[in-house]
Amino acid sequence: MENNARTTLRTVAKLTLGALMLAAATGAAFAAWIENGAGIFRTMVEAGLSWCM
Repeated sequence: MENNARTTLRTVAKLTLGALMLAAATGAAFAAWIENGAGIFRTMVEAGLSWCM
């Protein structure tokens, strides 16, 4: 029974670590967009690739 609980704890720990890593990557991407979003949008407009008007 203890082996099953230990396996469950490891699984939960791995899932938690994965979720934290995904949250960190998402936060970094959002921060980069906030920092450089206007420049990216201008570049897309100049290249004719922006669909927004």
